[in-house]
Amino acid sequence: ITEGVPVASSGDVAVALSDPNVVYYGTGSDGVRSNVSTGRGVWKSVDAGRTWTFAGLYNAGQIGAVRIHPTNPNVVWVAAYGDAFKGNAERGVFKTTDGGATWKKVLYLSDQIGAMDVELQPGNPSVVYAWMNRLERKPWTIISGSREGGFYKSTDAGETFTKTGTGLPAELIGKGNIAATAANPNRLYALVEALPGGGMYRSDDAGQTWRSLPSPPAMIYRPFYYTTLGADPTNPDVVYGGAEGFWRSADGGATWA
Repeated sequence: ITEGVPVASSGDVAVALSDPNVVYYGTGSDGVRSNVSTGRGVWKSVDAGRTWTFAGLYNAGQIGAVRIHPTNPNVVWVAAYGDAFKGNAERGVFKTTDGGATWKKVLYLSDQIGAMDVELQPGNPSVVYAWMNRLERKPWTIISGSREGGFYKSTDAGETFTKTGTGLPAELIGKGNIAATAANPNRLYALVEALPGGGMYRSDDAGQTWRSLPSPPAMIYRPFYYTTLGADPTNPDVVYGGAEGFWRSADGGATWA
């Protein structure tokens, strides 16, 4: 249904809960490898994908996440990595309140640190979570991680953010994916690329403090490319994660199959 969009690289797609005819499509895969294709911003459909219009952020490069306000489809947050091959200013977390006509950069660290993920607290869109990290592809290597970035939290609907997360890795911080669950709005999971400390983490206080979970090492194999994570919306103890393999935990991350 996106043949009319002038780019085939997909980052994330979101459907508005309040109006399923409204769809936002963030282009640019967040799985950055040597042959990654650059995106061309955000596209929007108001007729369930039959037609699309450009909705901004043309130079956002790779888009890791698109999240729509649960009751207002004109309010959207986007996690943008930026240009995968060089520094640029159109990276970080962006927010629109007019359906993509204009965007405000609400979380920006530098022209090298982008946003991998943005999530809303279920039932309370005033609480917004984000993961920031550096990911840049050179002709001879890939840079995934730095001493900047990590977990950020907003309590004013993403207008301002504060770095938090006691217990998360704090040295070389790479790609991270956050999962929230409506079954327990204060429960969060995070799958993190880091040295030291890469792996799965869990918070039970809305991201203020975290503890490491005994996750399989292969779950963060090639984390710059994979880092897959999702939580069950009806059971807070069921969580899925993976790389080239796929794992499931039914006890809050204590054991994995």
